[in-house]
Amino acid sequence: MPEKIVAGVYDVTFQYTESATIFSHFTWEVFEGESWAVIGPSGCGKTTLMYLLAGLRFPNSGRIQIEGSDLVGPRNSTGLILQDRGLLPWATASQNIDLGLKIRKFTKIERKDIVTRWLNKIGMVDLGNRYPHQLSGGQRQRVAIARTLCLNPSLLLMDEPFSGLDAITRESLHEVALDLGITTGMNSIIITHDIQEAIYLGKKIMVLPGGAENPQVILNNPRAGDPNYLESPEFQQMYKLLRNALKPA
Repeated sequence: MPEKIVAGVYDVTFQYTESATIFSHFTWEVFEGESWAVIGPSGCGKTTLMYLLAGLRFPNSGRIQIEGSDLVGPRNSTGLILQDRGLLPWATASQNIDLGLKIRKFTKIERKDIVTRWLNKIGMVDLGNRYPHQLSGGQRQRVAIARTLCLNPSLLLMDEPFSGLDAITRESLHEVALDLGITTGMNSIIITHDIQEAIYLGKKIMVLPGGAENPQVILNNPRAGDPNYLESPEFQQMYKLLRNALKPA
């Protein structure tokens, strides 16, 4: 039985008005159960690719398909976690997690149960009544992760979700992401500029070298998510390989 394609980008060309072309005849496929990390220099199109997959922008030519259907706009079953977290400042952590559930017409009892369960999963069961300004950056990002994953998305998109956080907090959130299944069956794509993060969270890594005429580089990274990987010779080899792939041609 052929593998199911979760996301397909086919012969896509995209440019912003009066700017250089970001993608030219770009093709890429994500198969079911794959975790991808996308990395590249500033301006290479990482965030643009995320917006295209989320249905927030559209290609000038070519097509994008999600789960076999042409993408015509944002989908309820695509989860998007942004760099700025996007929490409502006037809502508590619990209310922020509850937002999507309320929009989807879950009952009050269902919503309360799901919110409590996710507060437990992210280690914030006693912080549900706090507002975003009362939480640390890492705690706010945990809430953003829970708000997205509680809706059980079929495709998870993350645009540099851990940037701007200190190293210890980033490592803690990496473990949260792994515990929630980022590398074990969830269809996920993370945009990052951090080489170590890409290697730890992406079982497949795509390097966008910058310049629409340059082809992407794809690396297989099967040990992503393995807690012993970071200290291994294989990790160092992958780090060197990825650094070389990121060097300007």
